[in-house]
Amino acid sequence: MESKNPTLPIHVLVYGPDDRLPLGTALLVALQQVAAMVVGVVTPALLLSSILHFSAADTSYLVSMAMVAAAVGTFLQTTRVGPLGSGLLSVTGTSFAFLQPLIQAGSLGGLPLMFGMSLAAAPVQVVLAPFMPRLRRLFPPLISGVVVLLIGLSIIPEAMRGIVAPTAPGAPAWSGAAVAAIVIAAVLVAQAVGVVWARLVGILFGVLAGYLVCGLCGWLHRPPPSDAWLAVPHLLPHGFAFRWDLLLVFAFIYLVSLLESVGDMTATAQLSGLRTDGPEHATRLRNGLLADGVTSMIAALIGSFPSTTYAQNNGVIQITGVASRHIGKWMALILALLGLLPVVSGWVTAMPPAVLGGMALLLFGLVSVSGLRLIVGRHLNHRDGLITALALGVGLGAPSQTEWLSHLPAILQTFLASGISAGGITAIVLNLAIPGGQPMAADEA
Repeated sequence: MESKNPTLPIHVLVYGPDDRLPLGTALLVALQQVAAMVVGVVTPALLLSSILHFSAADTSYLVSMAMVAAAVGTFLQTTRVGPLGSGLLSVTGTSFAFLQPLIQAGSLGGLPLMFGMSLAAAPVQVVLAPFMPRLRRLFPPLISGVVVLLIGLSIIPEAMRGIVAPTAPGAPAWSGAAVAAIVIAAVLVAQAVGVVWARLVGILFGVLAGYLVCGLCGWLHRPPPSDAWLAVPHLLPHGFAFRWDLLLVFAFIYLVSLLESVGDMTATAQLSGLRTDGPEHATRLRNGLLADGVTSMIAALIGSFPSTTYAQNNGVIQITGVASRHIGKWMALILALLGLLPVVSGWVTAMPPAVLGGMALLLFGLVSVSGLRLIVGRHLNHRDGLITALALGVGLGAPSQTEWLSHLPAILQTFLASGISAGGITAIVLNLAIPGGQPMAADEA
């Protein structure tokens, strides 16, 4: 048994990472874990469908495959299939970090290009996973924070589209904002009641409140019945397309996703009473990152978007005291059943735009806050402030100058059109060029 982290006494856990639970207890905890993550899993597919105007059939399939991909990734992470999987109670789901490049690819080539680029760049995670300890020295929290902040800021405007869109034909112009406000209010109430489990499923409460209001006002429409009993995954259901000028942008976001997963898995290990340094932890991270890469490739092959390790499950571990990885197979089964049943994806697809917009506005704001926490976590000094200011300026300013970008070489257009890559690379270059960076702590090396 691996020695325990002295900062987290093992007695806080009811079940450790390798402990087995009674069937009833295992199912109950698995349901709580799924409830905490399922909204985040399907939201990127819904947002992309709304922004790029996909058909109802395509949207339903994307939602279904998002849950199937989450089932595959969660199974790999928790079961440890060969060299794949961290062996922690880690869950995976669709990554919000890819929204901007996916929108860019979708605008240029639709679903074939979106899945083609997702698949073509996914091996970056597999190749870089063994080298992450060294690469992390090039990506201190300041860089990760700038990139995460840009991710949040760049996609917040997309959330507003759902809020200002008509809630239903003939509905008042203010109806979308009213529904979104109710969704956000329900989440805030869940956060304020002082009950920990309510905080974890607060987003789900908000969605249900939005559905209820729209139903009472006649703005909710039953999804069309499906002739199929199962949503069967298909290999490359939308075909495959590729553009060289988008490859580096997607590869860069995959690298960002790796760094995010390292932090999430380290937090899960700590909550599980395991050490967060040494060779065993390095092996755990490497295998977990390999599983993320394989999951993203499988997701692209069946028609879902890139995946990453989620942090939502850490709160459930703290509440339940259950860190057993054996819960993962039950979570995977529940997610797979939800994904394979068209009736589930149909009702999710029927989510009113205002409900989705209100939820997304809050989630994207929280993504930005996560970036801010990383930036200021080590006492932002003058040097780091300059780097942050310039990176944000380039990341937010360059994509807005579309006419100027059209006169640049294609590769520069691609990088500068994506605020995440433009600002992220600016931050990396400045961090290397300006002396006085803070050394990394031992547990981050």
